[in-house]
Amino acid sequence: MNAFEAAARELLAQWPVVDGHNDLPWALREQVRYDLDRRDIATDQSAHLHTDLPRLRAGGVGAQFWSVYVRSDFAGDTAVSATLEQIDAVGELVARYPDQLRLALTADAMEAARAEGRIASLMGAEGGHSINNSLATLRTLHRLGVRYLTLTHNDTIDWADSATDEPRHQGLTAFGEEVVREMNRCGMLVDLSHTSADTMRDALGVSTAPVIFSHSSARAVCDHPRNVPDDVLERLAANGGLAMATFVPKFVLPEAVAWTLRADENMRAHGLQPLDTTEAGRRVQRAFEAANPRPKATAATVADHLDHMREVAGVDHIGIGGDFDGTAFTPDGLADVAGYPNLIAELQGRNWSTADLAKLTWQNAVRTLRDAEDVARAEQRRRGPSHATIEQLDG
Repeated sequence: MNAFEAAARELLAQWPVVDGHNDLPWALREQVRYDLDRRDIATDQSAHLHTDLPRLRAGGVGAQFWSVYVRSDFAGDTAVSATLEQIDAVGELVARYPDQLRLALTADAMEAARAEGRIASLMGAEGGHSINNSLATLRTLHRLGVRYLTLTHNDTIDWADSATDEPRHQGLTAFGEEVVREMNRCGMLVDLSHTSADTMRDALGVSTAPVIFSHSSARAVCDHPRNVPDDVLERLAANGGLAMATFVPKFVLPEAVAWTLRADENMRAHGLQPLDTTEAGRRVQRAFEAANPRPKATAATVADHLDHMREVAGVDHIGIGGDFDGTAFTPDGLADVAGYPNLIAELQGRNWSTADLAKLTWQNAVRTLRDAEDVARAEQRRRGPSHATIEQLDG
């Protein structure tokens, strides 16, 4: 262990990582239909998953936003039911490992978990299709513990444009703006990862609470639509928001973009979705990689994004969102959730201070959630729930 790695582990013991996005619940659904006896994350699951409790501990993770994602081709009531099943899976994880995990619904609960030495477990729903155009469903997800909603996933929805689909609305519709306002009133963070740049800008114009990017990096460093443009990063300071850099190679390494498109086409040629995390899907991805060596991102690649994001947004407005178990490929040195010390060591080698690293790993994310809670209390004193419908607002 070199000096930087030792210092990184020392820092993470005090200021552990709050990771903005981990798709373990979906991987458990795909692989074993939530049978936790078959995927006991108290034991080494490296043959199947990026995530288990020993590696979370080794990585210095103190809080995890578990994604309760469902595919964006799940529509209507099916999407809502599947999201509820994902929420239930997180509940099962917390109940099964109470000495390791603590459900956290507030910033104070995150701090309490850190004091107890447990991993704070939060939830984020990935994609507005999960609420089926219903503000009541949005509020219900919040009551069940969901603390952010990513406005879109890969597909444009009825009220918001996605980064990776054809735009239909040039950002948010009137109903989409009402969704943002209702999230502010509830205390649910508005997550702008996966959204188009116009959606990002519209949401920043409407939101009175901090927004987040739960797993997005810098578009100026890697020109991919899933990343955040500089003009949006520049607005985070005034908003109080947070951009959490992701590790997905095709989003952080320009050379990996074209390679990943070919890998995705290969998955489709085998009758599989590119995001398939079943054993069959993993075998197809491994075989493609063996025959077509991929460009390798590293911890230094991710650090390049964080350097840029710190410069543009400010050190108070950046964090980490690895997207583990939601991607087939990971950077060297960041192969799984045990890898965070390698990233912190890389940043220490670039003269990031202890104070700046503590903000990156823990303090910024906790402050952002607390600020959203403060806004929600003020909004709830000012007005009641919205009962607007998409038909009323968008026609």
